Amino acid sequence: MAQPPVVNIDPIAFHLGPVQVHWYGLMYLVGFFSAAVLGEYRRRRGRLPVTREALSDLFFYGMMGVIVGGRIGYMLFYYAGGLRWIWTDPLALFRVWDGGMSFHGGLLGVLVAGLWWSRRQQLHFFDTVDFVAPLVPIGLGLGRLGNFINGELWGKPTQLPWGMIFPHAHGEDVAYAAAHPAWQAQLQQLGGLVRQPSQLYELALEGVVMFAVLWLVSMKPRPRYLISGLFALMYGCFRFAVEFVRLPDIQLGYLAFGWLTMGQILSLPLIAVGLWLLWLSRRAPTLRLYEVAMPVKDGK
Repeated sequence: MAQPPVVNIDPIAFHLGPVQVHWYGLMYLVGFFSAAVLGEYRRRRGRLPVTREALSDLFFYGMMGVIVGGRIGYMLFYYAGGLRWIWTDPLALFRVWDGGMSFHGGLLGVLVAGLWWSRRQQLHFFDTVDFVAPLVPIGLGLGRLGNFINGELWGKPTQLPWGMIFPHAHGEDVAYAAAHPAWQAQLQQLGGLVRQPSQLYELALEGVVMFAVLWLVSMKPRPRYLISGLFALMYGCFRFAVEFVRLPDIQLGYLAFGWLTMGQILSLPLIAVGLWLLWLSRRAPTLRLYEVAMPVKDGK
């Protein structure tokens, strides 16, 4: 067997004095910046009747929703020990180095922020969601690229020619080979098991494919709810499918049937909501282009 690629990338992009700047953090920054630039482009094309300042407020609140909602979601859905931390160790919520973020929690955070902002702007909530949805896959894809650079969230062992070795998975490789002797030869020959690069699958599906579809559809006249429905349906289906080749979080494992993961359980409501929104879009009004809202200057 030919030597497969070994994913052993330095997670630190560069240093600013004593400060280490990680690639994963840069992915978040680039994602937010790209969403802001493309959002302003869409605003100028009349996709939402707000000023640039109001749109900046939306992105700020959305960013806070991603961070706060993502962290709370992880603690509720994925934290080891279940929900006992709420009354035994509530400060665990702020130990961001212990665990991570949850997409589904971040999505709920963004929706809450968007609802509050939409009411202030007197806009239909789903006009806001339809506007923002095509911008989200950029951050999703870059986040998965950050996971790949970090060598985390790897997939299951595989014989596929595009499989990769993740050195951080060595402990799991040894345990897996001990339980499945057929993999011992590969472990001894290569020093690690060849695994599915599930991060790259999600980068392609949740990032590239979703962005291309949502952006192209959103540039044409379309009914309310359509973009939101496509986003929810595509993400739910893509995430559910990739979970079959991605290992579950070690603290949870499989929740049922020897294959059902928490990610799949949380994606099922998204699929249902996506189908419901697409059904609503059949009788919803077609959104028109608005005149570009310009900032109001003092005294004029």
